[in-house]
Amino acid sequence: MTLARTLRQALTIARRDFTATVFTPIFLLFLFAPLIMGSFGAIGGMGAASVADARADKARIVAIVPPPAMRAFKESDGRLRAVFRRDEEQPPALVTVAPDGRGLDQARSLFAAKDYEASAVLAGPLDAPHVLYGPRGKRAADYLGVLAGDALAAAKLGGSLPRVAVVKLPVARAGGGAGASGYRQSASFAVFGVFLLNLFLASQVVGTMAEERNNKVIEVLAAAVPLESVFLGKLLGMFGVAILFVGFWATIVAKLGSVLPPDVAGALALQTAVGLPTFGLLFFTYFTMAYLLLGSAFLVVGALASSPREIQMLSLPISIVQMAMLGLALGGTAHPEGAMGWAARLFPLSSPFAMAGRAATEAALWPHVAAIAWQLLWVSLFITFGARLFRRGVLQSGSAKPRWFGRKPAAEPLT
Repeated sequence: MTLARTLRQALTIARRDFTATVFTPIFLLFLFAPLIMGSFGAIGGMGAASVADARADKARIVAIVPPPAMRAFKESDGRLRAVFRRDEEQPPALVTVAPDGRGLDQARSLFAAKDYEASAVLAGPLDAPHVLYGPRGKRAADYLGVLAGDALAAAKLGGSLPRVAVVKLPVARAGGGAGASGYRQSASFAVFGVFLLNLFLASQVVGTMAEERNNKVIEVLAAAVPLESVFLGKLLGMFGVAILFVGFWATIVAKLGSVLPPDVAGALALQTAVGLPTFGLLFFTYFTMAYLLLGSAFLVVGALASSPREIQMLSLPISIVQMAMLGLALGGTAHPEGAMGWAARLFPLSSPFAMAGRAATEAALWPHVAAIAWQLLWVSLFITFGARLFRRGVLQSGSAKPRWFGRKPAAEPLT
């Protein structure tokens, strides 16, 4: 059988699986699964944020100071809060209370106030104040100490601190570059992007194979064409589904940037050393390599398993390995020239993740050429080895369980 005939049969199987998967109502649920999961996550986040906001609305920081110092405290508080952005965690609102002579006993009593929930309370002279704080109130206590220093300086100047008119001018980075921090952020995005896409898409192969194996469809295909063609065809067919999924969401994300505010779009924009077009091509290439490696492994799992329980048991080790490869790739991105960086780039299962991150931080292209050749070698080995396990799993009836040490089951006595 020639290679061309094998590929032609594989493409026929791929077209069949692609059509049977895409042109179904269930595929729409699969296509919009990120939107559904994101909506549930947003609803949960909004609920948690509302609870946190309700508690933050009642939180206060209290300063027990004489009336002449209250104005200085409030002016310093307003000046310092102007530095915080709206999306940053600001200190609780300030409340000033006149001293009643009880000292720290008055400060302790304010933690039981009914109108607000005190995070930290300042009492005593401004040059040596005591700040009491409750759980998660250490930052508020530090903030009260800064306010006390400003109020003391204002008192020594005879009123309030002088206001400084600051003129802020943005400066573009020399050469228009993004800097190391922007590159590292894009590298982390690339590693997580390849990982999440493969985690979500490659596992879909298991269910397809297990379903056709239980329905005996795979036996019909095995009688018509070689199992190697069936294996490669199913891998290519589900890869076509993955490309459709990635293309759909990539188009939406690309169009989303045009409707966002310019400052938000600029903060979310990818900053890569090789340039966005080259980075996009390399990202897709490494996604393809990782998908073929993991997809062949999951396809073998679907052929070996005969029940959903066995699929879960066999898929768990693969998922654990994926998480380990993610950790190795992230560690290699943080230390690219160290031992972990080289190990992440050379180990075949982590190489696509690590090299996707390297595309964001390094401008040289020859390492990618070498890495793609290295990964293609391992893809061919995985597909060849997976096809053999696929043949063994499909041709055996029931669950393909290994016989340890070559021992055959004992024959039953004749009756």
